[in-house]
Amino acid sequence: MNILFVADPLEAFKTYKDTTFSMMREAFRRGHEIAACEPRDLVWRSGDVVRADVRSISLTGTLDDWFRETPRPAAALRDFDAIVMRKDPPFDSEYFYATHLLEQAERDGACVFNKPRTLRDHPEKLAIMEFPQHVSPTLVTRSADEVRRFHAEHQDIILKPLDGMGGMGIFRVKADALNLGSIIETLNKDGAETIMVQRFVPEITQGDKRILIIGGEPVPFCLARIPQGTEVRGNLAAGGLGVAQPLSASDLEMARAMGPVLSQRGLLLVGMDVIGDRLTEINVTSPTCFQEIQQQAGFDVPAMFTNALEAAVQQSGRSA
Repeated sequence: MNILFVADPLEAFKTYKDTTFSMMREAFRRGHEIAACEPRDLVWRSGDVVRADVRSISLTGTLDDWFRETPRPAAALRDFDAIVMRKDPPFDSEYFYATHLLEQAERDGACVFNKPRTLRDHPEKLAIMEFPQHVSPTLVTRSADEVRRFHAEHQDIILKPLDGMGGMGIFRVKADALNLGSIIETLNKDGAETIMVQRFVPEITQGDKRILIIGGEPVPFCLARIPQGTEVRGNLAAGGLGVAQPLSASDLEMARAMGPVLSQRGLLLVGMDVIGDRLTEINVTSPTCFQEIQQQAGFDVPAMFTNALEAAVQQSGRSA
């Protein structure tokens, strides 16, 4: 199988923990051909198919000087058996445009995972609205008055921007409402931007769990990202401690209920964020934690992903 990864610059990979690297390593181990490009390398010209300047690579087996590159001319995306979209957030305008180019590549005949249109249709924080039975009390609004009423009802709340990542821009306001007005102004830009507000879930002390769903099936272990010190955020980027642990009964029930629904829409890989038994986000752009789970729990997440990718390519009519 010939696989193209659309990702961040290879030179910036932190290979000791990078999920895309672990995908590449497993695919290369199986004898698949690996290539990579960045979204900025995607090109469409009228009368032609979507092409990209790509880097054909082989892996060295080390974590530092980890790849060798073979020069090659610009390639049509449809000539690859699979395109794996792994560009990290933010989901900004350029990411949005990249999904349109990848969708055109699909019309040319390419197989893209996760499906570009579905990436656009599933903003990672707002996607939880489809599954209200799994969500703690939540408000999505531009209105400062609505936020204040929500706080008056629930007393202890979390406020966050819809385009944040890695715990960026998350605030907790307790019953004293200290700085609530200033936080609202900061996040919603005086009513210009929509924000999300949720009742605080005290089980955050036990970790913000990343539950991976691959090909509609849950990985049996999650990574609980536990806040450290006085921090309320469990995100690894915010200093959280990642601890792999088996899925709880409620985790498994939720993942099994949602997994097939999301898979049918072309989401080969999903990362659900769960605190206690409450769903907080559905990550679809570039879910991570493969290596942490594999290293701590011994479960081979990259192999499960590659199995699912091979099966999806076979179902598409291409040979894996």
